[in-house]
Amino acid sequence: MILKALIVDDEPLARQLIEGYCKHLPDIEVVGSVVDVFMARPILETGRVDVLFLDINMPVMSGISFLKSLHTKPITIFTTAYKEHAYEAFDLAATDYLLKPFSMERFLQAIEKAKAALKQQPNTTENFVFLKSDSKLIKLFFDELYYVEAQGNQVKFVTEHSTFNITQTFSSVLELLPASQFVRVHRSFAVNVQKISIIESYRVLLLQKGEVPLGSNFREDFLKMVVSKGGE
Repeated sequence: MILKALIVDDEPLARQLIEGYCKHLPDIEVVGSVVDVFMARPILETGRVDVLFLDINMPVMSGISFLKSLHTKPITIFTTAYKEHAYEAFDLAATDYLLKPFSMERFLQAIEKAKAALKQQPNTTENFVFLKSDSKLIKLFFDELYYVEAQGNQVKFVTEHSTFNITQTFSSVLELLPASQFVRVHRSFAVNVQKISIIESYRVLLLQKGEVPLGSNFREDFLKMVVSKGGE
């Protein structure tokens, strides 16, 4: 397994330290080393990043705020000189939290955690997933799904042929869906970009399945994704 790593840190020496550690490990490839989260976003959107080394205290936007803004969160190892952020980092499901300056031994421990987390991720190369609903399993084909909607402690699935609910958290459902195909457009909605017909200021119209709201907090990232796909 070759881990593709992205390093985000505004301190040159901190980036050099991680890059140096990675050079000693044949199973890690650094695909990017950048100074802020704005340079990191387009690299993440390529889908080539397995693990993100993310500094917390950076100008304009912190690492924690950046991770919160991502609708699909990569395996993340926070790197920081301040231990007081640890609780919030792990609340965001960070894989590890490295306090600067950290040793090669501690770095290796974080890498092993990242490898274990990567193995547990769903294989989205398949075009379907099985969803557990009460005592049965429902086979869901991604290409047939129009959108998902959070409804309390349940998630509603709207497909070409049916509509059904399962008891599961919205965040865990989003992790099951391919990030290259599904995007969050509202705190309660994520849509299949292949099913979009028209995008308006505050709503997204879907082929044959009505519309969903477009939230102001999600509009910018959503439009960037749509534009990037238009150029593929």
